[in-house]
Amino acid sequence: MSLNIEECVRQSLRQYFSDLGEQTPSNLYEMVLHLVEKPLLDEVMQQAGSNQSRAAEWLGLNRNTLRKKLLEHGLTQVAERVS
Repeated sequence: MSLNIEECVRQSLRQYFSDLGEQTPSNLYEMVLHLVEKPLLDEVMQQAGSNQSRAAEWLGLNRNTLRKKLLEHGLTQVAERVS
C-alpha cells in the first residue's frame, strides 16, 4: 500500500510528538518546512535534469528564489550547475 505525501507527513509528525514525550516542541512550523523543502528541491532538480528554470517553473518559484533556496539548503552543487 502506497501512502500519499500528506499521510507520510502526518505519520512522521505523530512519531515526532510521541518521541518528544513530555517535552514541548518549539519552532515546529519552521522545522517542518525546512525538512520538507530540502528533499523537495533536490528531487525536483533531479527530475528537471538540473535545469533551474524548468524546476522553478514546476515549483511556481522565481528562478532567483529557487537558487537562493538551493544555497540555503546546502544544495550548492545543484545551484551551481548550468541550467
